[in-house]
Parts: sequence; C-alpha cells; structure tokens
Amino acid sequence: MDSATRNIKGSCLCGAIRLSINTFDRDVVACHCRQCRKQSGHFVAATRAANTDLHIEGEEQLRWYSATPEAERGFCRECGSLLFWRVKDSAHTSIMAGCLDSPTGLKLSHHIYVDDKGDYYGVDEGLARYPQSD
Repeated sequence: MDSATRNIKGSCLCGAIRLSINTFDRDVVACHCRQCRKQSGHFVAATRAANTDLHIEGEEQLRWYSATPEAERGFCRECGSLLFWRVKDSAHTSIMAGCLDSPTGLKLSHHIYVDDKGDYYGVDEGLARYPQSD
C-alpha cells in the first residue's frame, strides 16, 4: 500500500456523517467474525487510519455501540450505516471500506476470522487467510 497523503472522502448512506482521511496505515482487511457478520449482515471490509488522520463532519450524528468491553463500533444514528470499529482509547480507527468514495487506491489484503465465516459463502481469492486475527 502506498502511504502517501491522499485526502480520501467518504460518508454514511444519508450523508449526515462525512469523513476525510489523509493517510491510511493499512489496506483493507476482511473480517468474518460473528460480531462483524451480525452487525453488517455479511462480513466487514475495513481499512485503518490514525485518529489524527481521520476527520469527521457531522459527528453529532455518530453513535458508538460497545459489543465488548474492549471495542466499539461507530454508526450513523440517522441511516444506520456502519462506519467505524476501534479498540477503546486506541490511537487508530478502522474505517469501513464501503463508505469511502472511489478511487481509494486501496486493495483487499487478507481475511481474518475465517473459522467463523458464514456457511453460505467461500473465501477463494488467493489472499492470506487467518483462523483468528492477523
């Protein structure tokens, strides 16, 4: 992944929350864990950025849900779009790749929690696959 400053834009479905990212610190990771599948309806594909490189407009519309004591997921209170995942008090936030406007310059790098994936789909892209986290 090229880590050059890009100023990529994104938003939730209704546009109440808009974001811009100066620099990503990884490509896109596909997470097949049960929690990601339950919240998104399938698996999650997310990149990540330092909080200092993530700028959010409409933050008053952002709500955080703590699925575990350690982590939380950010979504739009108006349209329900899942936008973020982060470990509480972390310096980095994962950003759902689907909310970003193209072109992003990102690519899918690997799959995690493939042992938890749904039984209705396969993971056959030739990318690295991990039974749990990477």
